[in-house]
Amino acid sequence: MESADRTSPSVDELLKGLPADAREAYGCFLKTGQAADLDTVIHAGISLYLPAGSAVDLSTMPDDAALIDDLGFDSLAMTELVFFTEDLFGITIEDEELLGLRTLKDLKRFVRAKLHQAGIAVNQT
Repeated sequence: MESADRTSPSVDELLKGLPADAREAYGCFLKTGQAADLDTVIHAGISLYLPAGSAVDLSTMPDDAALIDDLGFDSLAMTELVFFTEDLFGITIEDEELLGLRTLKDLKRFVRAKLHQAGIAVNQT
């Protein structure tokens, strides 16, 4: 979803917007590849881009929570989340790949698969 007109922020800039536990989880993920750390970062990214006025408590949402119906994501919020994910992990997400992302679980699986394609191991243990 890279745009030629878009200037990507640095990873440090992106991390500044995350809570301390997510910043720590990002560092741990880079060192160990643990899926739980990756999930913490993904949840923090989702929280960052929840539409304004959303009263959703992401910590109580099950993995089958729908990004649009349950969390209130619209096309702008999805675009921002995609740019954040691309920039933070150095991956590219094509527009047509977004069509299958309906739930939190879909998003987590998708990011793990993209990282795997980029040669970054994600450990499930």
